[in-house]
Amino acid sequence: AAGADTVGAEELIAEILGGFRDFDVILATEDMAPQIGKIGRILGTRTPNKRNGTVTNAIGQAVREIKGATRVEYRADRSGIVHLAIGKVNFTDEQLLENFKAGFGAVLRAKPSSAKGRYIQSVNVSATMGPGIAIEPTAATKFVG
Repeated sequence: AAGADTVGAEELIAEILGGFRDFDVILATEDMAPQIGKIGRILGTRTPNKRNGTVTNAIGQAVREIKGATRVEYRADRSGIVHLAIGKVNFTDEQLLENFKAGFGAVLRAKPSSAKGRYIQSVNVSATMGPGIAIEPTAATKFVG
């Protein structure tokens, strides 16, 4: 009802074990998490977990967030560098700009109130294996609004 492309339980796990890979995100309820563990090696980084919100009992809300692109996932490494995917090769320029605004805005909103000084030191955008392109942090902040 929330708009998921494929829905299933044990039969979907069997399909994945059989080679089904036509998905970007897998969501699971908390009671299905142990069964998902069986295919964790096959799923790799797409394995559902509570930390990134893909193991939840509010599946409908999670599906709407993912489909509506209102959920932003990013990670920061030990040195404070934030890694954030904003698109794929087949995205239009408008989609990439929209994703940049949403992602950069989420990083700015995550700023702790105790953080003093310049929060964003530099901004670089790059393809997975391509060279980075520097963006002026103040211009990026103004662009996001």
